[in-house]
Amino acid sequence: MSTFGRNFRVTTYGESHGRSVGCIIDGCPPCLPVTEADIQPQMDRRRPGQSDLSTPRNEKDRVEIQSGTEFGRTLGSPIGVIVKNEDQRPKDYGGSTMDEYPRPSHADYTYKMKYGIKASSGGGRSSARETIGRVIAGAIAERCLSKALGVEIVAFVDSVGDEFLFPPTPTNPFPSTHPGLTSLVSTVTRKQVDSFAPVRCPDVEASKRMAARIAHFRDQKDSIGGTVTCVIRNIPPGLGEPVFEKLEAELGQAMLSIPATKGFEIGSGFGGCSIPGSLHNDAFVSTETFDAFPVDLKNSQTNGSSQQQQAGLTTKTNNSGGVQGGITNGAPIYFRVAFKSPATIGQAQNTASYDLQDGILEAKGRHDPCVVPRAIPIVEAMAALVLMDAALTQFGREEFKRRFQQADS
Repeated sequence: MSTFGRNFRVTTYGESHGRSVGCIIDGCPPCLPVTEADIQPQMDRRRPGQSDLSTPRNEKDRVEIQSGTEFGRTLGSPIGVIVKNEDQRPKDYGGSTMDEYPRPSHADYTYKMKYGIKASSGGGRSSARETIGRVIAGAIAERCLSKALGVEIVAFVDSVGDEFLFPPTPTNPFPSTHPGLTSLVSTVTRKQVDSFAPVRCPDVEASKRMAARIAHFRDQKDSIGGTVTCVIRNIPPGLGEPVFEKLEAELGQAMLSIPATKGFEIGSGFGGCSIPGSLHNDAFVSTETFDAFPVDLKNSQTNGSSQQQQAGLTTKTNNSGGVQGGITNGAPIYFRVAFKSPATIGQAQNTASYDLQDGILEAKGRHDPCVVPRAIPIVEAMAALVLMDAALTQFGREEFKRRFQQADS
């Protein structure tokens, strides 16, 4: 399906080489200050043609709000946003080979088996071009979360192929055990990440190694995968709906819906399986500045200062990644997403046609040799959509609880 969310619902539309792509957002609270200028920065981080390490397709990806706002504020009605495709080239996908042969490891074959038809140019709905609608909606959701709670969401590249931001060592075999990651979880900013464009790995030497790796595979008409880490700060405890809508489950679904994703882990992730409980457990400690629900929506400020400040508990370590029992505990959330090597490559590949004849496919078109640098705002967007949905659910619950208590007093 093309709709995501329950309270904050997003429906995306459009194909890779159609006239436009975009989305409809339903359930956005009214009176949120938002214009195209608030959305465009994330679109610019996602758009193609940013460097010689990405696809040469040159799209401006200009955002146009069609409905749901007036005088720079949301009305509470559905928000329609459109982005026109300006550099589409359907002819790149014509000819006998691209029409007759499904691209290996691409969605060409599975889409045709499911629907009996597929888009004749590009990947259609399976193209990463579809994620434009997600990034638009995520930018608006993130603006809501920032205004009401002071939430910060920052993603960055932590590996490309066999080049790692935190190379495994006997002492720190997994990124989650590395003290450098602990520091980034607390301090990394989006401005810092973007200063290392086009790779967006927040380390000078690691970024250079990763750029060289991408360039190597690009020059070989090949591709390579990588991983993205996402950090979320200032999330209050209480978000997540056990048992089937635990927050990490919702984040996992959201991330694995992004094209080319193959894995998801939160907190210590798979590395935590080899750590005994005595070392893995996050001990609780008291804190004097505990951000608690409920938030005063009516009087909320842009820095989240309306949150209740009271004494409470936090954790000394954060192997849980900010989520325990499917519910946020107030600590920063951090998780990793794995992206495979892009399927469409320029090398000739032995394969078979739809009519079962062996042959050779040499794919045409313009494609990324590695998707992780441009996936950063997509990961941030999907995280924002999950959190916005969860926050609206919890706000509603807390408001009813407050009214019940008020009625009983």
